[in-house]
Amino acid sequence: LVVRRGDSSMVVVGSADSYEDIHAKVQAEKLPAVFYYTAVWCGPCRAMAPVIEKMSRQYPKIPVYKVDIDMEGLGTRLSNLKIFSIPTFHFYHKGEKSSEVVGADVKKLEAAMESLHKQQ
Repeated sequence: LVVRRGDSSMVVVGSADSYEDIHAKVQAEKLPAVFYYTAVWCGPCRAMAPVIEKMSRQYPKIPVYKVDIDMEGLGTRLSNLKIFSIPTFHFYHKGEKSSEVVGADVKKLEAAMESLHKQQ
């Protein structure tokens, strides 16, 4: 299940299977993307939500995949990706991870998103 919101490029990933499919597609088709790892209980994640939502509208050609780390079946995958702190943002350019922002750092997030946008 994938849910899109209005004119935003934000996509809420609804299951571990959907996550695997999307992640594989981004890599195979060499697509730009942002994976936003978050959790309902995470205060800094809630603080970043309006920022990333705004960016997803500002850069509609770059999909932002919102992934709840507590989703059933994701634990091992997240360990493999070395996601130990949230919020974590992974930026993909041409299907490869090009940068990462860990924590609620608005300036770093804006810079990484702008950089990814310029590479398109």
